[in-house]
Amino acid sequence: MSLQDHGPDAEVIFRFNGVRKAPAYSGYRPDHLIKGDYLTCGKHEYIEPIVAMPGAEVLGTITFMSPSSYPHCLWPGKIITFQEGSHITGTAEIINILNPLLDVKRQD
Repeated sequence: MSLQDHGPDAEVIFRFNGVRKAPAYSGYRPDHLIKGDYLTCGKHEYIEPIVAMPGAEVLGTITFMSPSSYPHCLWPGKIITFQEGSHITGTAEIINILNPLLDVKRQD
């Protein structure tokens, strides 16, 4: 499944740690440590502000690749890291789960 096959999976607060020196724009696709030692690609869309400067905090959404591979692993308040290669470039705090498959409370 590609990142275009479904809508956003979660609303988040992105916190960039300054490792990335250039701004990030909507469409940025780092890897996310979604659970344990499982990394998955996700596409960021920034809402406010619309550009993520180094060290910034930005409201936005993430659309993950293949969420059916890691169901029921998110909850509001969970913080996941995102990275480029081995360099962690920030964290994403889950504020709202849009895809019920990923909600830890939904085991149906």
